[in-house]
Amino acid sequence: MYRFLLSRQWVILTLVALVLVPTMIELGFWQFHRHEHRVAQNALIADNLKAKPLPVEELTSPGHTVPRADYWRQVTATGTFDTAHEVVVRRRTSSDDQVGVHVLTPLVLRDGKVVLVNRGWIPAAADQHSFPQVPPAPKGEVTVTGRLQADETTGASGIKDLKGLPDRQVMLINSRQQAELIGREVLGGYLEQTAPEPAGGTPELIPGPDHDSIGPHMAYAVQWWLFAAGVPVGWVILVRREKRDREAGTASDASGSPEPDTTETQATASL
Repeated sequence: MYRFLLSRQWVILTLVALVLVPTMIELGFWQFHRHEHRVAQNALIADNLKAKPLPVEELTSPGHTVPRADYWRQVTATGTFDTAHEVVVRRRTSSDDQVGVHVLTPLVLRDGKVVLVNRGWIPAAADQHSFPQVPPAPKGEVTVTGRLQADETTGASGIKDLKGLPDRQVMLINSRQQAELIGREVLGGYLEQTAPEPAGGTPELIPGPDHDSIGPHMAYAVQWWLFAAGVPVGWVILVRREKRDREAGTASDASGSPEPDTTETQATASL
């Protein structure tokens, strides 16, 4: 009764099931690894935000690539803002998802080196070619506290680095690009300013990273594994149903076959 499993239809169905099971298991582990990465990142963010702020020169230098272990680390920088080389970073959103720009202002340190400071979000200009009205940076020497971030790249951020933009407008925050424009040594990475608070609340400071939510990845992993377990169970159910239907069909055929004509048989016997 199981010879039907050798039919073309059932061979294809079985092969599909054999492919689906390991694929779903692998997708489950992929989501599980994303869950682990999110948990580890949350722990890193929490630890770095709680750590005592360090002078920025202790964690980065010109040409330095900020490692993941130092992301969101609280740092301080003392110097003078260079508003002549201030730029805006296009297509950035505020805390309530309004599209605008980030204000990126070089801070010239006491030794002449520069660190880039993301002073926060402001609305974009009325048209994409105009430079927006940027709130003035504090004059004189100032100490800025902020979260250390790595240079943005297209590969890491997914943001396309468009060329031919209007003057003093960029797509990415990148210390190497700004070093070429400023003509000074620029420390690798940049600061997301958290203090001092800007006058009048503008630019709007960048909100801190979310390090409480773990996301849905673990739930997705469990779902994929349940799907993987359900495939062989479903296959067995279908096989049993097919076997039962075939047995019922065979029994129906047997019960529906015509009986011998006894009248004709008796007549023949009497002759």
